[in-house]
Amino acid sequence: MRRDYTLTDEQEQVRQLARDFAENELRPHTVRWDATGEFHEEVVPLLGELGFMGMLLPPEYDGLGIDMLTYLLALEQISWGDASVAITMSVHNSLPTQMILRFGNDEQKQKWLPPMARGELLGAFALSEAGSGSDAASLSARAERDGEHWVLNGEKLWVSNGSRADVVMVMVRTDRPDDRRGARGIGAFIVPTDTPGYSVGKKEDKTGLRSSETVAISFNDMRLGPDALLADPYKGFLYAMSGLQGGRLGVAAQALGIAEAALDHTVAYARERRQFGRPISSFQAVSFKFAEMYTRVEASRGLLYRAARAWDAGDVDKRLCSMAKLHASETAVWVTSQAVNLFGGYGFMRDYPVEKLFRDAKVTEIYEGTSEIQRVVIAKELFQEQPSG
Repeated sequence: MRRDYTLTDEQEQVRQLARDFAENELRPHTVRWDATGEFHEEVVPLLGELGFMGMLLPPEYDGLGIDMLTYLLALEQISWGDASVAITMSVHNSLPTQMILRFGNDEQKQKWLPPMARGELLGAFALSEAGSGSDAASLSARAERDGEHWVLNGEKLWVSNGSRADVVMVMVRTDRPDDRRGARGIGAFIVPTDTPGYSVGKKEDKTGLRSSETVAISFNDMRLGPDALLADPYKGFLYAMSGLQGGRLGVAAQALGIAEAALDHTVAYARERRQFGRPISSFQAVSFKFAEMYTRVEASRGLLYRAARAWDAGDVDKRLCSMAKLHASETAVWVTSQAVNLFGGYGFMRDYPVEKLFRDAKVTEIYEGTSEIQRVVIAKELFQEQPSG
């Protein structure tokens, strides 16, 4: 791993710590985890011990309180080791913990954040439903008041960590059926998964990220006390959307780690693989392909780090976040596709690592907003800042 002199010594140390963990604790197991779809349960407390499950939480809640760029550096390296572990870490560090931190009351923060930061409790986030994807506010799961309590009914799909999480941040409608308020009629609830009425449904059989369990969850007359509601009962969707940009940077970091891993594997293979009496890396057509792969990876890195530095300077630039996510995810898909081609027939075999990376890369173009949604955001931001006439 090359030293990046644009980073501080502390950032480089965190990056190296994550790289060492990925190499020693993740890569030896990733093939087995992928083949069996086995959740990496033993990894979560290890990540907690390193502080990686509370990187963005302040020290008063047992977090590391570090900047966004340093967090993304660690996430990038974890994804280089195993992207399934990276999604578990990313989901936990983003919406569930950050929503409680930003909008929870003191009691909620003290109850949930320290054990989540230590990796003792795993978090998840539940928004999507069968009828709501990119139009996320069109959800139908509901919470109705019953005295001081709330009663939740409905189903959520594609919940990462949902089968193993200890606490899930759940978005449900709180407006009346005869008075639908759209995005301003949705509440956010902190749901312990041992609550009666909470159940885990189908585990999805996915193309990639196979050892990160993605499930449906449902609520059947699930009763929650008033302490489960996060702040205003009608602003939960707005709370979730306020953290969307950070989630997109997290996906960009995951995609970058996948692309880096594919590039590393393919460079090593091209040096060893010989055809016509010489390594395939010596053929101009092959070397030009590597030049393009490397350039795209470094361009993605530049966009991601720029967006993260803007974030840390107090400028959460939606356009930059979407550009970083768009470029990195499409780079990951393109680079892993080229890696499969460069491995030839071996690239199509599960005995070699690049076919897994190819499968893992695809979903980065889909979740946290598809590539099409990112283009909508980028174009909208561009034209809003252009003078008319």
